Amino acid sequence: MSALFATVSDVQARFPDDAALLCANESTRLPDWSRFAAALSDVSMEIQIVLQARYTPARLAELDEESLGALKIFAIDMAMYRVAVAWSRTTEQLKARYDLAITRLEGIASGKKGALTFVDGAGAVDGVTSNASPGEALIVANERQFTRDNARNW
Repeated sequence: MSALFATVSDVQARFPDDAALLCANESTRLPDWSRFAAALSDVSMEIQIVLQARYTPARLAELDEESLGALKIFAIDMAMYRVAVAWSRTTEQLKARYDLAITRLEGIASGKKGALTFVDGAGAVDGVTSNASPGEALIVANERQFTRDNARNW
């Protein structure tokens, strides 16, 4: 199973009243937090699948705090919408936040609207750090063997 980008505690801390209402049991009217646990598991897998268009699973395991924080917000917004839809409690605001999270994730995955950063530095590939824009190819190769200067020696 993939790592969770947000926990039930994160949802409770960010939206305590709204989340409790969304996951309330119809009979007891008490919050059923297992609904959020399932939704968070689902959206964490969905986030990983979207981001794997650009990042390997091993690379996603090396995200820094800022990137993890952004993904946590996306996961919470997506989970809130999933729980709301599952129990017929959705609103336009929840749908808009879900759509925005998906759009941002797809933008990151395509390299057109941002990038994730990692513990070893943004844009690091095999220990080489680049200041290139997201999505720009970074080539790590051996030193050139044939140049104009050494062409006479061949």
